[in-house]
Amino acid sequence: MTPLMALLVGVLYAAGIYMLLRRSIVKLILGLVLLSHAAHLLIFTAGGLEWRRAPFIPPGAERLTGVVADPLPQALIMTAIVISFGVTAFALVLVYRAHQAASTDDWDEMRSSEP
Repeated sequence: MTPLMALLVGVLYAAGIYMLLRRSIVKLILGLVLLSHAAHLLIFTAGGLEWRRAPFIPPGAERLTGVVADPLPQALIMTAIVISFGVTAFALVLVYRAHQAASTDDWDEMRSSEP
């Protein structure tokens, strides 16, 4: 399962970078979204894909026993999701404002319309 996830992460990174290199700003935003999803899957895969018990200490015990899930990758993914949502929302607002000002979503036309 891990090699499949690694291949999927690689494909998402490649597609995201390809979309970032396009001339359209909308494709740039889609590339940003693909890159953020690839980062989420990379963190998820790095945390391990085995099914484990929740990391709770049972009543009456002083410490954890047995194999338990690591909560750190889950917390990192949640943080990354929130950050990528904020970046995407900010980028969408910038694209909307740039489209209003320049009446186009092409990078080259926007640069030529500058004074």
